[in-house]
Amino acid sequence: MNGRVALVTGGAVGLGRDIVVALFESGCRVCVNYHRSREAAEAVVTELGGNAIAVQADVANFGEVQCMGRRIFDLWGSIDIIVNNAGITNDALLIRQREEDWDRVMAVNVKGAFNVMKACVPLIKKDGHVINISSYSGLKGNKGQAAYSASKAALLGLTKTAALELAPNGVRVNAVLPGYMSTGMGTAAFRSVAQAKAQSLLLSLSDPRDVAQFIAYLVTTKNITGQTFVFDSRIV
Repeated sequence: MNGRVALVTGGAVGLGRDIVVALFESGCRVCVNYHRSREAAEAVVTELGGNAIAVQADVANFGEVQCMGRRIFDLWGSIDIIVNNAGITNDALLIRQREEDWDRVMAVNVKGAFNVMKACVPLIKKDGHVINISSYSGLKGNKGQAAYSASKAALLGLTKTAALELAPNGVRVNAVLPGYMSTGMGTAAFRSVAQAKAQSLLLSLSDPRDVAQFIAYLVTTKNITGQTFVFDSRIV
């Protein structure tokens, strides 16, 4: 083990699960955060076989996030890597979007990342790294995804501001845009997936394992912060 401690929100399924595995295989102790996917989270921890825990918390709730951070710190004495991966979508045309659906997407995708950083960054002793998972939709927009696109665009602004503010403390903050993938959320938006594949220069979707391996590498770097990394073969 390299001694580093990583927290991956939404780490039970999809891209989050691949990130958990990649960080664990690189030698990290990993907290698999979940909201409702308890069985999946516990299955990941069992599969890894040690130095991993599953912790339930709704990232939109600061109190729950604060308790999660304290639990990790009490167990392992630090939090070194934070991957804000938890995210939801509730697709609808702008004029048909229900206010409560808009609010929930913002609460999880933007406020969730804010909550995790606010609660857990103070627990980073030194040389920490925060990765925020944004989206191509946050750069270019996407018809029928007003809430999701807005939330992911906001996350890019939050990433750059946090990078500026936390640099004096040695904490790096970067954003990763995975591109469309054959995971739960991506597969559900099948029309968008088909469009993304057709627009791809390589006529293919992103591979979540490539994204996860890149994140495992990125958190070992010392001088990269405030950057946006796009895993998509569409022209940005």
